[in-house]
Amino acid sequence: MGVDRLDDEDYPAWTMGQAAEALDVRPAFLRSLDAADVVQPHRSSGGHRRYSRRQLRLAARVRELFDSGMTLAAADRIVRLEDQLARTRAENKELRRRLGMDDTGTHREQEE
Repeated sequence: MGVDRLDDEDYPAWTMGQAAEALDVRPAFLRSLDAADVVQPHRSSGGHRRYSRRQLRLAARVRELFDSGMTLAAADRIVRLEDQLARTRAENKELRRRLGMDDTGTHREQEE
């Protein structure tokens, strides 16, 4: 493993036990997320589940919603919508930048 992978959000560095301990959940909770296709861990060559930091953040957010009374399906939907909204906002910001607009939709004065 290259040291550069340590900063990779998607590198599956966490074992099931490490992930469960970091999130303060039982491994069964992580297995249920996998079974429900909410968080699909990578698999090692031996078939063991391995989690990335991005997947751990997703599992933590789902757990937060689940603990607040949401069903697993509702928590999954909320997280997916939050991700979609964040991507859409980022795309919108980039398009405004390309068009020379500020955050309110007004064209910035062109420098001459």
